[in-house]
Amino acid sequence: MSESESPPPLVLLTGATGYIGSRLLTGLQDQHINVRCLARSPDDLPDDLASTTEVFQGDVLKPDSLSEVMTGVTTAYYLIHLMGSGAGFQELDREAAENFGLAAKAAGVQRIIYMGGLGDESDPQLSPHLRSRHEVGQILCSSGVETIEFRASVVIGNGSLSFDLIQSLTNRLPVMICPRWLATPTQPIAVSDVLDYLLAARELPPGDSRIFEIGSSDVVTYGELIQIYARLKGLRRWLVSVPLLTPYLSSLWLGLVTPASAEVGRHLIEGLKNPTVVKDDSALDAFSIRPLGVEQAMRQALEEEQS
Repeated sequence: MSESESPPPLVLLTGATGYIGSRLLTGLQDQHINVRCLARSPDDLPDDLASTTEVFQGDVLKPDSLSEVMTGVTTAYYLIHLMGSGAGFQELDREAAENFGLAAKAAGVQRIIYMGGLGDESDPQLSPHLRSRHEVGQILCSSGVETIEFRASVVIGNGSLSFDLIQSLTNRLPVMICPRWLATPTQPIAVSDVLDYLLAARELPPGDSRIFEIGSSDVVTYGELIQIYARLKGLRRWLVSVPLLTPYLSSLWLGLVTPASAEVGRHLIEGLKNPTVVKDDSALDAFSIRPLGVEQAMRQALEEEQS
């Protein structure tokens, strides 16, 4: 490379061992992008990483481990949440985002891309999980680094925790005693569309920090998601609504019939009482992506499972 040429862009990926992050890593490598992965446990990453991918051991809760990994980075993906850490996850998420934002600013990172959650910020009943997702986005934005925040509801894809919950419940329970939260409206999105948005965000022209709400064109209830899944699988299921099943009791119930732990299930279900629908469709103007419908997304997830 001559002195007049600038070095190729370097992308930092956090959460590369997670559901979205592992798939995003594949997408970045397929585009032959220079990637640097930050992982607490590098051994959990695939063995067949591309030659353009580096691995650094570090932890967003340990600021000293962030300065070196940020050096030379132009775009940083922040795909971390600490919901499985117990009752104090909000404080840990806050601390992690502050550490990351400070390190990114100090290193001259040009853009942070973050995946958060939908939900009405003005709702006093917004769940701790969704409120924490919004707070993390605000912290990253206030770091002074341009931040692109995507907010999504249920991600439909093989291996997604939300989809696993729907799948496990529907497969195992012919008759479901359903709490009121199954009537809450939501606007799911296929994991393939989430990845398309995350990849495309690298190419946005520089500007102010922005929030993009993303989802399919379909607004459905959680009960309807169960019914769509059952129909696609050829299952007959009956939903019996009751008013008294609280989020806490629901999480204990989920812990008996699904692979998710009761702790993570409780945080997820607390968020299910809040409508998670797109109110700002500016993502359709900023990107050429047209998300799949809910049934298409679910068919895609089932095809991926079978393959």
